[in-house]
Amino acid sequence: MSSVTSGALPAGLRESPETAPDALAGFTIGVTATRRREEFCALLERRGARVVRAPAIRLVPLAEDADLLAATREALAGPVDDVVVTTGVGFRGWVAAAEGWGLSADLMRHLTAARLLTRGPKARGAVRAAGLNDHWTPATESCEEVKQYLLAQDLRGRRIAVQLHGEPLTGFVAALREAGAEVIEVPVYRWLPYRDPSPLRRLISQAVSGGVDAVAFTSAPAVLAMLNAARAEGLEEALLAAFAGPVVAACVGPVTAAPLQERGVPVVQPERSRLGALARTIARHLPAHGVTRLVAGGHELEIRGHAAVVDGELKPLPPAPMAVLKRLADKPGHVVARSELRTVLPGGPSRDPAEHAVEMAITRLRRALGPAGIVETVVKRGYRLACEREVPAAAL
Repeated sequence: MSSVTSGALPAGLRESPETAPDALAGFTIGVTATRRREEFCALLERRGARVVRAPAIRLVPLAEDADLLAATREALAGPVDDVVVTTGVGFRGWVAAAEGWGLSADLMRHLTAARLLTRGPKARGAVRAAGLNDHWTPATESCEEVKQYLLAQDLRGRRIAVQLHGEPLTGFVAALREAGAEVIEVPVYRWLPYRDPSPLRRLISQAVSGGVDAVAFTSAPAVLAMLNAARAEGLEEALLAAFAGPVVAACVGPVTAAPLQERGVPVVQPERSRLGALARTIARHLPAHGVTRLVAGGHELEIRGHAAVVDGELKPLPPAPMAVLKRLADKPGHVVARSELRTVLPGGPSRDPAEHAVEMAITRLRRALGPAGIVETVVKRGYRLACEREVPAAAL
């Protein structure tokens, strides 16, 4: 007897989704990272994912920038009470730039005398690697918690250096100044759009059309860059709708997730803000939430992003057969008319007659799936997955 199921994974994919090497087989994931991009992509690909690389931003060091030199000299003009270190790469860049200017010894004396507040473990690690002592790190790894920590104290007359992380911390700095602190903003690097915007534009189109199952973000500037690029293409609302629907927005941590959550987008994020943890979270989430499992024609059928799994064997599918299969799976056991199936075929209107285009997609689908009997033809009506139709609960 055939039926819709939601039980264990088919044979061959029965390991825990977190640890199975093929947990992400059949899924397509967009990666917007620039730093450590290849490392993160490898983590996903080792789990079977198809990865779309679309760097959204590039990091531009400011070692030769007059603003960084001016901020450093301002910080060294007097004692510094607190230094907020937001990123490890930024802190290391500041120290390296100071060394190039011959200001390293003076900067290290000021940093040694100050309280060093590190936003997260990476920043804390950079501080310790420089031979300095960190004073405090927030549990949430967020600038907001650092701000609240400082505002709980009397800041009148205190000199606070804030190492920026690629973009202004306008609200953070304004709150400290309003509380009476003298704040020195240290712009160690800035984020700019990636030189070649075409991969990001393609990823936006794929997300809007359902061509990817998830987009992974490892920094808030990358989120903003993607939204800005979508806005320039007139696709921002469509992109947000995709993230609110079939496309998973996976963020490395709360700071990265904030721009999406402010727009009402649900996000998936790990408990610890690490690339490995993000990859594991995606590997748990997509198989649990992005898969339709059926028994059709006596075969276990699992429908993933760009592939089907038939009796435990992965079967990659082209876009048109996959679109038809997903529509048939929306109504397992029910007949779906050719006219309805025609509407889901990718590429818009075709020169082929509607019935011929659907027949070709069905033929390719059957060939790709392998075993006969999964997709049935109902003469003069359409096609159906060979599942027993579910009985509505009200009729039981």
